Amino acid sequence: SNGFQSELSYSIASLLATYDAATLASKDKDLQMSLLSPVTLFILHSTIFHVQDKKTFRQIWDLHKRIPFIQIAGPVLLPLTSFLKRSLPFASKFVDKKMDTLVVTSRQAFLQNTTQNLVRDVNTYRAQVAAWCSEVVDGSVMEGTVQAGLEKICGLLINGLVIAKNISSLVMMIMNMHYTLAKPITKSSVLCCVELIQQLKIIECMFEEKQEVFAMTSSHLIQQFSLKILNNVETLKKKLTQDKRYSHSSLDVIAAFNLIQHCLNGCCNGPRKMICKLALEVARQGKALSSEDNMMFVNIFRRIEVITEYQSKVKIACDTSFIFWHRSIAPVYFAHIFTNPTMAPNLQYFFAGLADCRNPILSIKHLSSETDKLAMFESDIKDYFEKEILVPLCTEIETDLRLSTHSHLQLDDRNPLKYGMKNISTLLATPPIRFFDSYIDIKKDVTHYLDSTFYNLTTVALHDWRSYAVMRNLAHQKYGLDMIEAHLPSQTIEQGIDVLEIMRNIHIFVSRFSYNLNNQLFVEQSSNNKHLNTINIRHIANSIRTHGTGIMNTTINFTFQYLRKKFFVFSQFLYDDHIYSRLVKDARHFKENKDELDQCYPYEKADKFNRGIRKLGLTPDGLSFLDQFRILITHIGNAMGYIRMIRSGGIHACANAIRFVPDLDDIVNLEELTKEEELPEDTVQAAAILDNVLDNLTKNFAEGTAYFKMLVDVFTTSMRSSKNQHLKNFYMIIPPLTLNYVEQMMNGKEKINKKNKIGATFTDDGFSMGIAYILKLLDQYSAFDSLHWFQSVNTKFNTEEKAVQDSRRRESDVKLDQTNTLTMKRLDEYRQEFELLYYSLSSARIFFRTDVDDVPVEKTPLDTAAAESVGSTS
Repeated sequence: SNGFQSELSYSIASLLATYDAATLASKDKDLQMSLLSPVTLFILHSTIFHVQDKKTFRQIWDLHKRIPFIQIAGPVLLPLTSFLKRSLPFASKFVDKKMDTLVVTSRQAFLQNTTQNLVRDVNTYRAQVAAWCSEVVDGSVMEGTVQAGLEKICGLLINGLVIAKNISSLVMMIMNMHYTLAKPITKSSVLCCVELIQQLKIIECMFEEKQEVFAMTSSHLIQQFSLKILNNVETLKKKLTQDKRYSHSSLDVIAAFNLIQHCLNGCCNGPRKMICKLALEVARQGKALSSEDNMMFVNIFRRIEVITEYQSKVKIACDTSFIFWHRSIAPVYFAHIFTNPTMAPNLQYFFAGLADCRNPILSIKHLSSETDKLAMFESDIKDYFEKEILVPLCTEIETDLRLSTHSHLQLDDRNPLKYGMKNISTLLATPPIRFFDSYIDIKKDVTHYLDSTFYNLTTVALHDWRSYAVMRNLAHQKYGLDMIEAHLPSQTIEQGIDVLEIMRNIHIFVSRFSYNLNNQLFVEQSSNNKHLNTINIRHIANSIRTHGTGIMNTTINFTFQYLRKKFFVFSQFLYDDHIYSRLVKDARHFKENKDELDQCYPYEKADKFNRGIRKLGLTPDGLSFLDQFRILITHIGNAMGYIRMIRSGGIHACANAIRFVPDLDDIVNLEELTKEEELPEDTVQAAAILDNVLDNLTKNFAEGTAYFKMLVDVFTTSMRSSKNQHLKNFYMIIPPLTLNYVEQMMNGKEKINKKNKIGATFTDDGFSMGIAYILKLLDQYSAFDSLHWFQSVNTKFNTEEKAVQDSRRRESDVKLDQTNTLTMKRLDEYRQEFELLYYSLSSARIFFRTDVDDVPVEKTPLDTAAAESVGSTS
């Protein structure tokens, strides 16, 4: 109807008239949101009545110069001009390209101007917040008359809300405009925004701290304002009733005044306030209120609304959940805090701002678990904090402690007058900061880092324990860090190479040391010093006593990783066509001619394989492929020998620790004895701990751990699988490998008495351990025994010795006799070397024996003696 159209037009014009220049200059977010009312009404008016009001359109369009965007929620900004063009079809008639260009230019100019004035605004708001806080904390608020005190508290409450709203609108507008316009934000702007966030949290904390004062005075303030309204309403009622021009419209106004009086005589809740506003609007439309009276009523009702809902309004005004969409400011701010540690006390306010992100996080719909939602955001922020503050802080403190401890050395210039100095103690003095459901304690985290670092480094180099003790004391004196003593056992003189060093460099150890099976020790192959390092059971036991028995399982894990890499190379070698074809050919030949060969693999065949493989090529060091394969097997055997030594050292360490127990078969229960004697609870607990220690030591000493079985089981399935069929002929390469090994040992022993001792050696039982271990993995003990290889070697040497003896009997030449003597000596040396290899291989096979079938077929009294001697040392 025409009446509704004119009323709607009048309402739009009235609402737009309230937005003067001073009002638009305000940064109040609520004011910006209220601007949507006339805009949406104008769109509704134009859509319903098909009216194209160019004047009102231009009036609304020009608002973008003062308010280019309206903040809706989170990072969402609503541009007025775009909203108008999208909602009104006729907008294109009133908007030309120049106006569109002007909109874009004005947005960028608004952002640039706001950013340029940001530092000034931050300083202004900082001063306003400081002044407001000082007034709130001031105890003279209630001095003077009661009415004056109440008015002052009301002024403080409203002023705090106004400041908070202005700060919130400014920081949200800057960050969201950069986000919407895709403009990079400078570091200085980020720091200014973070400071504004901190000011918001300071205001919120002050409201919470003085909540009791505001709560106690709010009812008095509401009564005072209600009384003021009632007095004015009563005066206006009398004026209307005494007017001779009494009309029906006056009756509506009087009824409205009566309704206001009735509502204000009860509690001031939401419905009553709403009814009062409607009644006041009826009185205004009845022209019973002057502009001054209307403004007075509006201001008083606005104050009543603020006082009754100040808690929710404070929470909304100080809400910083928008950080959720701008979390990238966190690492920039954290880095700034580390550079300027004096600002560390403000961290708690920033984390309080981050805590407001809980609500938008919990509103996420694509994640079902609330814990996961919060954990992801919390993890991101803590990662930023650790990367930008904790890690650099820990590193700087550790470096400072090291330089201070070693100040007697020649170090770089550390003059603080030249290079400056940061007071990082301020960061350590920061109290624990709550973040969601956990606390961030900088001092505790730094202490834990230094404790862990000093402990780990002391275990690696125990001789540096005194330096780290000095650093602990210095950390306590200089930074107030209460660190824990390491309480590590001291080293012994017979420590040898530390087991940790061997474990971490297992690949270097097995290549530089040779294993002796019977004496159970490792000997260094070569050294630039005048002596060779050795490692035996006592060294390992002492090292285990230093680091604890837990190092044994870690060593097994490292060895497993090493063996896995070596077995890959092992498989590749046997997969090679040249090697695989020769092994298949030799296996077929032996199988077809087994009876003619008297069930013995011919020595000549192995010697031909050993010499023929050199034709495939040599390394620069003169090593053939078979030499490299032998070395590979030796390294595997050395690793298994090291595992054997670790187990023996562990048992030895347990034996030393438990040697003071009188009878291992009859250990009394100290806990029960202390309870019977009714000793104090601390004594009972100590006795229980001692019982547990004795029980563990007894168990470890009696049983040990089957490490060999573990390392056999872990590789057996894969080594015997159908994918590794090329490994089934491995036993056929053992004869040429033994010939290669014996030649190498002969050359090594000959070099011992020579001046050039490069390559000299007297033991290398890692080869036997490696052969025995691999045969067990491939289940080829029986296949290898079927070759009767060592019997064939014995037959070969008997034949050659007999030929030499026959030559002696036939010829009596002196020169020939010397040659025969040297030949016999050479044969004896080779025979002895093969026998040593046979004995060590038979002994090594005992370690991997699981049933009677695994016992070697060729068994002599010497075999049994060698096996027993090795078994006793293990």
